Amino acid sequence: MIDRLSKKREDEGFTLIELLVVIIIIGILAAIAIPVFLNQRANAWDAAVQADLRNGATAQETVLTDTGVYATADAAGQAALVNAGFKFSGAENYAGNAVPVTIIDTAVAGTSYCLQATSASGQVFSYSSPNGLTDAACA
Repeated sequence: MIDRLSKKREDEGFTLIELLVVIIIIGILAAIAIPVFLNQRANAWDAAVQADLRNGATAQETVLTDTGVYATADAAGQAALVNAGFKFSGAENYAGNAVPVTIIDTAVAGTSYCLQATSASGQVFSYSSPNGLTDAACA
C-alpha cells in the first residue's frame, strides 16, 4: 500500500525544473523570432518605397512621351506625375508617415530626373533616369 501512494505522488505533475526548462526554451525562441519579425517589417517598407519609385519612373516616362520633357521638381511636376497615373503606396511605408517621393532635377531642360524617398526604416532610395534604382540619395 505504501508503494501505491509513492507512485501516485510521482505521477501527479511536472517538477519545477521541467517548467523552468520549458520557459527558458520559449524565451530563447522568442528572442530569435522577434528580431526576425521586425527585420521583415523593415524589408516590407523598403520594398514598398522601391516599388513606388519604379512606378514614379514609369510615370516620368509617360510625362516625357506626352510633353517631350520630364516632370520638374515643383508642384506642377508632382501633379504631372499624378495625372500620368502615379499613385503612392500607404503613408505608413514612409519616414514620418508622409509620402515624400521627391523629384530632384539632375540636368537642365528636363532631360533627366531623379526621384528620391525615405522608407519608414530610414533607408534612402533613389531612382534616376541614367542609373535606375539605387539605395543612395540623388547626387
